[in-house]
Amino acid sequence: MGRTRRPDIPAITSRLRSYGGGGGAGRSIRGVRGAGRGVALAVAAALTLSACGYSPTPLPEPTESAAPTAAGAPPAAPTCDNATQSYAPPETMPAPAAMPEGSTMARIQDRGRLIVGVSADSFLLGSRNPQSGVIEGFDIDIAKAIAKAILGDENKIQLRVITAADRIPVLEKGEVDIVARNMTMTCGRWEQIGFSAEYYHSGQKILVRQGSDITSLKHLIGKKVCAPNQTSSMDNLIRLAPHATPVGADNHTGCLVLFQRGDVDAITGDDTVLAGLAAQDPYAMVLDEEPFTAEPYGVGVNKDAKDLAAFINGVLEQMRADGRWSDAYNQWLAPHLGEGTGQPTPVYGRS
Repeated sequence: MGRTRRPDIPAITSRLRSYGGGGGAGRSIRGVRGAGRGVALAVAAALTLSACGYSPTPLPEPTESAAPTAAGAPPAAPTCDNATQSYAPPETMPAPAAMPEGSTMARIQDRGRLIVGVSADSFLLGSRNPQSGVIEGFDIDIAKAIAKAILGDENKIQLRVITAADRIPVLEKGEVDIVARNMTMTCGRWEQIGFSAEYYHSGQKILVRQGSDITSLKHLIGKKVCAPNQTSSMDNLIRLAPHATPVGADNHTGCLVLFQRGDVDAITGDDTVLAGLAAQDPYAMVLDEEPFTAEPYGVGVNKDAKDLAAFINGVLEQMRADGRWSDAYNQWLAPHLGEGTGQPTPVYGRS
């Protein structure tokens, strides 16, 4: 498919900042790093991002990189049969602002705020509202519920905007307390960090132009397909569509720029993320087929913060019981993904 330019797409003229997207850590494909003009107005919010809350997070300067290139199959990922298994929540949850002495939650309480790694360009999950300037979405509501449970106030939170590739390093270095950024629970990641129980079950799909001859995964032969670097979306693309040409970007917003310029034929990623992209581009559509992967989202924590993971699981149980999870889903995702299957059933037993 050629470099077809479509008319009448609302555009802005700005440098695209490098922020992440996609559903997981994997190998990196060199690609266009968030450069380009012509991104839909609805994603303008992602172009001047900073952390919200108590102190701003410095913004990385945009970077240029070599042209997108293809790559061979990624190394085999570690396998296990308990990727969604987490830690049982406390039998009795502590009251907000009364965390157990010596716990990870007590350290957060003493600091006075919860520091959360988030996306700010994943529409529906975590993106900056162009009118209010507030970062909002389904993942943000999960993070706010955790902040409220620890500190008694959902606004005692600092949102640090990170890329997909940053998710594990910022947890390992202790730069954030948690990551709530559409992060797939995988066996390999459990070797590096910890997770809450699954809070949303996603799956990978394909976004194309309306009228495209691409109607399924098998039709990607010879097509240029974009996914964010260092994500499971990219790994799955290389593994499941070996005859496609993978094109890397820093995030799905970068993929949308390439897609709107006609530089790629399709975008692949979690159904949640693609629904957000389709909502911003009237010429785009997500293929109406079953997801070709399972992407269970968990809240990421430092590997040593098992108590925090267990506490978060207690918060998720509270959200199930009082309807806050359903409220968040209905507000952000249901209008684009339909009724859904509800909050995933947690799996406990990890020690």
